[in-house]
Amino acid sequence: MKYYSTRGKNNFVSFKTAVIEGLSNDGGLFMPESIPLLPLSMIQQIENYSLREIGYEISKYFIDGEIPDQKLSNIVEHAINFDAPLVELSDNLSVLELFHGPTLAFKDFGARFMAKTMEFFAAGMNRELNILVATSGDTGSAVAHGFYGAEGIKVFILYPKGKVSFLQEKQLTTLDKNITAIEVNGTFDDCQSLVKEAFVDEQLKSEINLSSANSINIARLIPQSFYFINAYKQLKDKNKPAVISVPSGNLGNITAGLMAKKMGLPVLRFIGAANKNDVFTEFITDHKFNPRKSVQTLSNAMDVGNPSNLERIVDLYNNNIEEMRKDISSSSWSDEETEIGIKEVFEKYSYIIDPHGAVGYQALKYFLANQNIDNVNGIVVETAHPAKFNDIVEKVTQKEIIIPDRLAVCITKEKKSIQIKKSYNELKNLLLNT
Repeated sequence: MKYYSTRGKNNFVSFKTAVIEGLSNDGGLFMPESIPLLPLSMIQQIENYSLREIGYEISKYFIDGEIPDQKLSNIVEHAINFDAPLVELSDNLSVLELFHGPTLAFKDFGARFMAKTMEFFAAGMNRELNILVATSGDTGSAVAHGFYGAEGIKVFILYPKGKVSFLQEKQLTTLDKNITAIEVNGTFDDCQSLVKEAFVDEQLKSEINLSSANSINIARLIPQSFYFINAYKQLKDKNKPAVISVPSGNLGNITAGLMAKKMGLPVLRFIGAANKNDVFTEFITDHKFNPRKSVQTLSNAMDVGNPSNLERIVDLYNNNIEEMRKDISSSSWSDEETEIGIKEVFEKYSYIIDPHGAVGYQALKYFLANQNIDNVNGIVVETAHPAKFNDIVEKVTQKEIIIPDRLAVCITKEKKSIQIKKSYNELKNLLLNT
């Protein structure tokens, strides 16, 4: 399997190159030359496959021998050593819980798989690999913990000052060894812009070996496709059409879902659920891409005003908006509506959902009401444990959230971060001198 840039399909690179470089020299994102179609027999007998077996079978198509099969199997087994249960709330509504990993967020799937993949490739290099990543919340902690102590790899995490939750910040700023947290006086989009600028700086790349752990890296997206297929496996009645609502910010998660659909996953529709940062909703509705400064919301991991992975979605559908609309809907929701969603899910189903999941719930409910669909497998993707947003959730539900031990343990640890302005020169100097 070869990989090309979304901004030019003339030059193909290996999986290793796509992973290590992260971003193409022309600023585009790497895409596989084709999306493999899974055997019909696998889809029909999906109940016989574990999540890790699903992951291994899919990985083989995309990695295509660049990692020996046994080593690849070991990577998947080590990276995805937790489950992704589908919790049924009613006959037509389920929640896909993706927060059972080490940092209690869906980013653990991609970050841990990518970390082990990169560690395998880094072992064959003669110089240190430097990972540069921007985070709006959960990516940073997942990447930090996924790469913590990895041989031959340093990690630099850029996050927006004052715009991640207290617990999210604690998770990504309390590690040592090979992890450096960089607190940027700006927004997530500023952090992402700094990362992208670094990747097209030839002088910087000639001095340090640079790679990315954002969802711009294809190694993050491939493992995220595993749990969409695993969700289908868990449906009790597979004859009912499936509609999956994905809380969406930088669009990596929904892109992985759409790739799974292209592989043969039977899904009627994906919903890109947005908060007030509604660039994607506007694009699907009006076919206009109008990136803008992000605004801060309760669902902070979705506070993205210039979503990178839109390029991949456009590429998947050859920029055919009508074909996109057959598979994708989108709607956006305010903080007030997010709180209403949290309260409604708690009161109707006795289930505690986090702000991101609440946006997904509102978008799914809206879609089904407007399409007049009754008999459906409605799935809300729950991307983070509600304890990570306990101040908001407890206020709305009036119920104390028990903080899991692996999250509570970081609360008393000392924060370690380097503060910079949203200046590329300041970041560049830091990278060259660290």
